[in-house]
Amino acid sequence: MDIVIKISAVWLLIVNLYGFILCRIDKKRAVKHLWRIPEKRFFITAFLGGGPGVLAGMYTFRHKTKHVRFTAGIPAISIVEYVLIFLLLWKVWR
Repeated sequence: MDIVIKISAVWLLIVNLYGFILCRIDKKRAVKHLWRIPEKRFFITAFLGGGPGVLAGMYTFRHKTKHVRFTAGIPAISIVEYVLIFLLLWKVWR
């Protein structure tokens, strides 16, 4: 069980860092009017556990903060995911 927790923690660290960097890259591309990262990629990253990283990147770089789809969707995905993880861990550890 310990190895599962360690692997999960490393996964969450990596996917959240990826989400944060994704926002930075897309913001730079937006400013320079270059090809943009598809919105779908932000939501997939959030769905894979990187919602907090995407959210942190959004507000750090002021990117996509006027889009309700992002300001509501990314936190909603994260909340549902982390509640499900909590319930799963609670069931396993009790």
